[in-house]
Amino acid sequence: MKRLHVHVSVEDLSGSVRFYSALFGTEPTVAKPDYAKWMLDDPRVNFAISARGGKAGVDHLGIQVETPEELRQVYSRLQQAERPVLEEGATTCCYANSEKAWTSDPQGVLWETFLTTGDSICLRR
Repeated sequence: MKRLHVHVSVEDLSGSVRFYSALFGTEPTVAKPDYAKWMLDDPRVNFAISARGGKAGVDHLGIQVETPEELRQVYSRLQQAERPVLEEGATTCCYANSEKAWTSDPQGVLWETFLTTGDSICLRR
């Protein structure tokens, strides 16, 4: 089953963690000095925030899949969308090991498609 992914860049991580924890009614699933993530089931979303010096606001959207087959299906749909696709393959990002690809919609909104394969202590991105 797929899950929507939303990543927001924030200026005040601790204040944003308090806000989103209250909004979602739960503490983050992952909490790091520069990053927090909530894996919610209602609504089914992987909602992440980070304070890494980027412009505040929506950083990117994505689709997180649970199986390699779902990943192949989404990659196939990306090809049908006729937009450039950057297949990163196996990578480490946001404290997780993943297989992923990136594209953008016609307005330039970044979309990430990924399968998380495990946790990582290192941040890359």
